[in-house]
Amino acid sequence: MTMKDASVAALVEAARGAMAHAHAPYSGFAVGAAVRLTDGEIVAGTNFENASYGLSLCAETVALATVNSRGRLADVEAIAVVGGADGVTPCGRCRQVMVEAEQIAGRPIAVYCASASGDAVTEHRVSALLPYAFGPMDLGVTRKKRS
Repeated sequence: MTMKDASVAALVEAARGAMAHAHAPYSGFAVGAAVRLTDGEIVAGTNFENASYGLSLCAETVALATVNSRGRLADVEAIAVVGGADGVTPCGRCRQVMVEAEQIAGRPIAVYCASASGDAVTEHRVSALLPYAFGPMDLGVTRKKRS
């Protein structure tokens, strides 16, 4: 196993671990996400459903919002998303949030998608998941400044 393989495996396993804490009483569809930062730290998130459905939060946005609350959005390097028997890919809203993170980080962000169990992991780029995206660079914002 290469260093990259081990790094991806650890990220996917962190997402699987987070999935156990998902609040998904309405759909029963638990999703976990994990974000790796440039220093190797991994920050996890889970989906958090709401009885009104529209107020539900996806695992990816929860993880990225947690990273942002730490002032580290510019440090995002990779994201793993895990859920379902056949795997899951980010929804459109999450893809848009990932564009924001990628443009603020100023580097491509790898997105690894996997099922709740199993070894198959697919790798994507944010730009492939959401081509022709509108993001912070379109508004003249290139990188979040640290205080």
